Amino acid sequence: MTAKVFALDTRPGIQRDGTVFDKDIYNDGRWVRFQRGRPRKVGGYREILSTLSGPSRGMYLDPQSAFTNVYSGYAYGLQLLPIDNNGIGTGLIDLTLSNFTPSDVNLWQFDALRDSGGSGDNLLVAHPGQNLNNINSQVNTPVLAGSITGTSLSQLFDTSSGTPIEVSGGVVVLHPYVFVYGNAGLIKNCSAGNPYDWSSADANETNAASTKIVQGLPVRGGSNAPSGLFWSLDSLIRVSYAPATVGASQIYWRYDIISSQSSILSSQSVIEYDGIYYWCGVDRFLMYNGVVKEIPNPVNQNYFFDNLNYAQRQKVWVTKVPRYGEIWWYYPRGDSTECNDAIIYNIRENTWYDAGTAIGARRSAGYFSQVFHWPVNADWVPNIEGVINSLAISNAGSGYTNGTYTGVALTGGSGTGATADITIAGGVITSITIVNPGSEYVVDELLSAPSLPAGANFAARVARITSQVSLYQHEIGVDAIQGGNAIAIESYFETNDLGLVSGGPSQPSAVGENAWLRLERVEPDFILSGEMSLFVVGRPYAQEEDYTSQAYTFDANTGKIDMKEQRRELRLKFVSNTQGGDYQVGKVLLNADVGDIRGY
Repeated sequence: MTAKVFALDTRPGIQRDGTVFDKDIYNDGRWVRFQRGRPRKVGGYREILSTLSGPSRGMYLDPQSAFTNVYSGYAYGLQLLPIDNNGIGTGLIDLTLSNFTPSDVNLWQFDALRDSGGSGDNLLVAHPGQNLNNINSQVNTPVLAGSITGTSLSQLFDTSSGTPIEVSGGVVVLHPYVFVYGNAGLIKNCSAGNPYDWSSADANETNAASTKIVQGLPVRGGSNAPSGLFWSLDSLIRVSYAPATVGASQIYWRYDIISSQSSILSSQSVIEYDGIYYWCGVDRFLMYNGVVKEIPNPVNQNYFFDNLNYAQRQKVWVTKVPRYGEIWWYYPRGDSTECNDAIIYNIRENTWYDAGTAIGARRSAGYFSQVFHWPVNADWVPNIEGVINSLAISNAGSGYTNGTYTGVALTGGSGTGATADITIAGGVITSITIVNPGSEYVVDELLSAPSLPAGANFAARVARITSQVSLYQHEIGVDAIQGGNAIAIESYFETNDLGLVSGGPSQPSAVGENAWLRLERVEPDFILSGEMSLFVVGRPYAQEEDYTSQAYTFDANTGKIDMKEQRRELRLKFVSNTQGGDYQVGKVLLNADVGDIRGY
């Protein structure tokens, strides 16, 4: 029996930068977070819907009296899913959009304008910008708006001039004003409370920067309310309502450049957390709390920027989990063209970690919990592919019997299951509306409808296809619930080096003992559901291969784990990978002593 007992006291966070031997915080992890300085498993997620059109390229949640509207914008449209307080959906709705251009590069921004009259019928404003492949895209697209309780959006325009409101950047509400922004530093706002008046005195249009404005968010303005922050590609600008008389002119807005030496990686990478703004620049992480400052990250900054698929930078998006003090930046790692990992800044613990390329990090868009209790995120992995989004009449045929025919089966092509409502007038097909979009179809395939009475030669071309993905509520339970099935989520963490040559289990620096650490017993202290496995990992020298022990399995009733393991450089890896598995780490004790007094 060893004479020495050490407490496992590795500092919180997962360090990816630097060498394994040089770390004093956790070396590795997957789907693990830190609370009170200790590791615990990240929460599970439950499928709300499996037929969301995707990938989602922007999401917004609006709480109503007994339900929450979930808006999801994708390449070819905008969908609405009302969910109750338990995350149960009431039916997916495709919104009718006027003056909208379907495009594979659409990236959505949303906000809501409160009704100053008190009716509660607020206005949803949305901008589908063609920015997904290029943050500096100069293409202007319409800003859309409609009742937040309705099912359609129309283009905003200035009623006095009839000018449509079109920009390349996006839209934000600084109540009671709607602001739009885009090329060459353009910032433009409507008159107070009237998104159809862009000509009155308090409406304004200016170019506040030399580069494109890509994001805007409201900020507390004090006596100069409303106020907002606007991010251009290389600067941060503050806009404030500050009426003043200059000569014979009345000025309403003040534009201040907070920083002209900033950057922004993605238009979706900015988030407000308790009045402070955090975002990802092109080569560092930044924050604004009155001034622009870098967020120090000695832990995984290289890991993020060196492995980011920079060609897909606009797919980086951010959300937050306030319960645990976390900000999550989802990003495409390696050669992935979609987000497959997340880098996490824990404000409360003042540390960094990551999702470890867990399956739960495969999300293309989401919205953080505010009124609705759980974060809502959309997967990008298709459940069904080749879903028909749009059909075009290729040949109207002739000799058909006039009428409207519902649920007509479409045949041909490589897919199955498509049905449509078809209208015939003058013996030819005049309109076709998809009822069931089917699956596995290919663009430009020709479909026919042989069950139509009489007539011949009708053909419809598959104009656009999409995929159907899952919408999840996160931080619920401990498993991945999909299609009613519970799937275990693997979660693990690995300590820093505990060997005597690196200082031992509880020392910050080497003590000079050129000896192995002999580990004879681990006394687990966990809040634990299900089984966990413990592996002893180590190597003789920093440049040598690791040797991993057998799995030592324990559960909530295990008082001690006896073993005979020794390494010159030694780490412990704890793994949870069982259905219903969950853990929170307490003060784990190690019964360890000096092993062989030799190098190796």
